[in-house]
This record gives sequence, structure tokens and C-alpha cells, in this order.
Amino acid sequence: MARRLTAINTAAGLSPGAPLPVSDRARVRTEVAWEHFLAEHGREPIDARELAGQIAKDSRPRTQTVAGYDLTFSPVKSISTLWAVADPKVAAVIERAHHAAVSDALTFIEKHALFTRIGPQGIRQVNVRGLVAAAFTHRDSRAGDPDLHTHVAVANKVQTIDGRWLSIDGRVLFKANVAASETYNTALEQHLRETLGVRFAERPGTDPVKRPIREIVGADPVLNQRWSSRRVLIKARQGELAAQFQRDHGRPPTPVEALQLAQQATLETRDAKHEPRSLAEQRTVWHAQAAEILGGPDAVHAMINNALNPTSIKSPAVDAEWLAATADKVLAAVEEHRSIWQSWHVRAEALRHMRGIQISTEKVDQLVNLLVEEVLQTRSVALTRTEDNISEPATLRRADGSSVYTVAGSELFTSNRILAAERRLVATAGRTDGQVLEAETVDLALLESAANGNALDTGQAELVRAMCTPGVRLQLAIAPAGAGKTTAMSTLARAWSDSGGQVIGLAPSAAAAAQLRDATGAPAETLAKLTWSIDHGDLPGWAQSVDRSTLVIIDEAGMADTLSLDSRAVHRRPRWQCPVGR
Repeated sequence: MARRLTAINTAAGLSPGAPLPVSDRARVRTEVAWEHFLAEHGREPIDARELAGQIAKDSRPRTQTVAGYDLTFSPVKSISTLWAVADPKVAAVIERAHHAAVSDALTFIEKHALFTRIGPQGIRQVNVRGLVAAAFTHRDSRAGDPDLHTHVAVANKVQTIDGRWLSIDGRVLFKANVAASETYNTALEQHLRETLGVRFAERPGTDPVKRPIREIVGADPVLNQRWSSRRVLIKARQGELAAQFQRDHGRPPTPVEALQLAQQATLETRDAKHEPRSLAEQRTVWHAQAAEILGGPDAVHAMINNALNPTSIKSPAVDAEWLAATADKVLAAVEEHRSIWQSWHVRAEALRHMRGIQISTEKVDQLVNLLVEEVLQTRSVALTRTEDNISEPATLRRADGSSVYTVAGSELFTSNRILAAERRLVATAGRTDGQVLEAETVDLALLESAANGNALDTGQAELVRAMCTPGVRLQLAIAPAGAGKTTAMSTLARAWSDSGGQVIGLAPSAAAAAQLRDATGAPAETLAKLTWSIDHGDLPGWAQSVDRSTLVIIDEAGMADTLSLDSRAVHRRPRWQCPVGR
């Protein structure tokens, strides 16, 4: 890729190392991966999954030593808002709570996610004494908005129990990243509730299909929004870049490309750094801004008073019944986002569910451990094969008793609900009692497409016929990016509509849904939105009209979660067609 990109720059008269647009890099990545696959296997990739696998393998960075890791801990906006306008004593309490939560998160990392590797090729993963880090706390964003956050620079050297200094095993640290973040968020809520008496509640207006964000009750959301200008700009630009990527490449960006788009959005919206200001100068500016937005100093004072003196609510009793009910909720939340999970995912969800109860900070970790054990041991199905009749001596076991020849937290789990959903989807795919279109109708649609300048090639035409004629309830169309799936779906939708049937489009992302809507002319929404509407009995009109003659096209179905696909197949029984590809 580097050679190919250098050649492009040279041909354009640019510096060999000049940055290229993400779209050009994506095109080159696809071309190089295709060539590598052909050279390695002696054939072209048969579907997008094979091509994506080649991209993932070839893009994987070579193992190399890094100097360290940057961990960033930032609270929700209402905390920074209250910290910015409250009197100095209250602001100091908030800042101490923030630092205590950072310490709690680092303690979690040391206890659960900090290891090094020894032996040939680092085969043994062993315990270490602790991490070495330096913390730097910042007070504002580039836009000058109050943004209390801390960067923790973690040195990539840890000491083994026998005294050697080696590198951190970054695999586990990466896996535990979200759980560490949720440890910080939960701990910060607990510390602020205990020291200031503030109360948190879900932010109103949050997208119902996303995990809720909890803000301080009484902190004005208008002021929070005003002081989130940097994030709003980045998010808007990132959405535009993702939509453009989808249009240019006919697929959503890979995780690597999504990260590049996020970085591009951050750079394109970045203001120049402002002159440094003292905390007193910052607080003066923030008070003036808050008074202007809220309607005067009295309104600011009233907001602070409301935040520090919220109406108390009764917390549920933490008993065996609560533990069982919460474990069920944690499992359901994990199932909604993945079909296979690890202990890190369960721990992150358990921490999120801890924020609505009154419990001392010292007992949070103990209760979270109970929830994780309850979900993994009694409600999940282990997928990782365990070796029988092997008992390592104590020297080959870590502090928690696990073998040094295993990777901490690498065990895979699923649930009976997921397995049952997969069985139902397979059974649905085996049904052939769906609506069948006349061959003449399909031929006319293909001819019409050709007459309009969009002639389908042999593969595309076969795809359309295969979707229209066998009567199979659920089918998959797997093709690589650029193979013309969208064009084929447009012709498929036309043929289906001409036969008197209804066409509906679904996709895992808003950008993919918009592209599908433009291509087919049919209503198209996200899977998550439809799932939420069904679960809450609030179906839109186009969904209420689904019947036996309805064709539902699910674009990028490989990115959809199992339970969403299953709930649609179980509850509605229309004719399902699922083009899948990257």
C-alpha cells in the first residue's frame, strides 16, 4: 500500500508522503487485498467476507514495542458544567471525585487487565506488580468549553513478580478498555453522590436504541449542549464522511477506516489552540457564558442549587431478588449487541446497571463480581473448550488460579437465547413457501434496467432471479464491495413492485438505510429503529402494512445482531432477502 500510495502522489506531482483522502486509501486497500488473495490462494475471493478477512490479516500491524499507552478519562458534560460554575469549594469536591474515579479505574486495570508475557514467543501470561503512569488533568476543550478530563500516560514496562522489567501484554489491556471506562463512570457517580448528594438520571431525548447517558439532575441541558460544541462538530462531520464513504464504496467503513474517518473529522473541525488561561480567568468566562445562556446570574445560582439539592428517590433493595433480576437485564443488554461475548463485555454492562442503586463505593466491586459470575456461570453457555485432566503446578498458575498458558478474559460465551435464534433463522431459510414472481416479470424488470442505462451483468441478473423465483423465505446475497449489489437490489425492488408486492428496506446504520432508500425508492429505516418500534407497540405505517407479499431487503445484514434478525423473522414472517457484503 505504501508503494502504491507513493506512486499516486508522485504521478500527481505531490510529495511521496503527502496524505491522501480516505476514499483513495480505501480503494487502494481493496485493490491490494484482492491481489494478495489471488496470489495466496490462486483464485479470486468468492465473497466480501473473504476479501474482508484478507484486509484484516494484511492490515494487522506487525508486533512492535510501543513506549506507552494514553488512557483518557472524561466525565459526562453535566459534571464539567457544574464544576465550571459552582463555588470553588464545590468545584474542588468534584475534582477530587474525578481523581478518585480515575484511581478506581487504574486499580481495576492493575487487578484484572495488567500482565506481561514470558517464555518462548511469550507463551506464558503472568502477573506483574503494578503499572507505572503519570496523570495530566486538563480543564477545557480546544473550543474553550469546560471539559474536566485526565490523560494517564502508562509506561509500557511492568515488573514481574521475580523482578524482571518487561512489556505490557497489550492484548488484555485493549480488551478491558471499555470495562475500565465504565469503572470510571460508575465510580464517579458513586463518589459525587456520597460527597455532594447529587442525583443522576438518563439524559432526556437520548436515542432509544443506544445505551442511555446519565447526567446530573438539575444541570441545565441547554448549557450542557452549548458547552459541547467541539463534540457536536466532530460528530456531524464524522457522519458526513461515513455517508460519503458508503456512497463511494458501496459498503460501510471497516473499523480501521472508521477510525481514520473519525481522525479526519477531528482534524477538519479542529480550531487552533487558544492562549493559555488561568483557572480564575476560565471561571470568569464560563460564569459570564452561563449567565448569558440561562438568563442571568440568578438563573445560574438556581441551577446550581437545584443540582446540589435534588429530590430524593427510593433506591431498590440490593438482595437476592435484585441480583437475579439485574443479571437477567445485564444478559439481555449483552445479547442485544453481540452473539458471542467475554467477561469484559459482561462487566461493562454490570457496571452500567450499578448506577441506579444506593450502595457504598467500597461494595461496588464486590457486587459487580457477583453479577459477572451470575451471568457467566448460570446464564451463559461457554464456547471455549477446556482441556481435561490437566493440572498445572502452582508455579504455572496466576494469582487467580488460572493457567499461565491461557489469556486472561479470553473465554467465549453465548446464551441459549442466541443459539435458539440462530436455529430459527436457519429453519426460516429452509422454508420455500414464500411468494414467487413470474419469470416474465423479472425479465421485464431486467430489460427496463438495461433500457435505462443500468444493464446488469450475468452475476447481478442471476442474483435478481434467485431472489424472485424460488420462494425461499430467507436468502443471502454475498458479494464483495463494488460488485453491484445496490444496482441489483434496485432492479429486484422494481420487479417485486411490478408484481404487486411491497418492498421495505432495512439496514444496521442510518447511512446504509439512506443509500438503500435512494437505490430502491422504497421506505428504508434502521433495524434498531424497527426493533424498538415493535417492542414498544409503535409501528410506523409502512411496517404495519407488512404482509405475505412484502419483500424486506436487509442491507449489510452481516453487521446486524442475531436477535434483531430473529425477532423480525419470528414475529412478522414476510419474505426476507438479506444482501450481505462489505
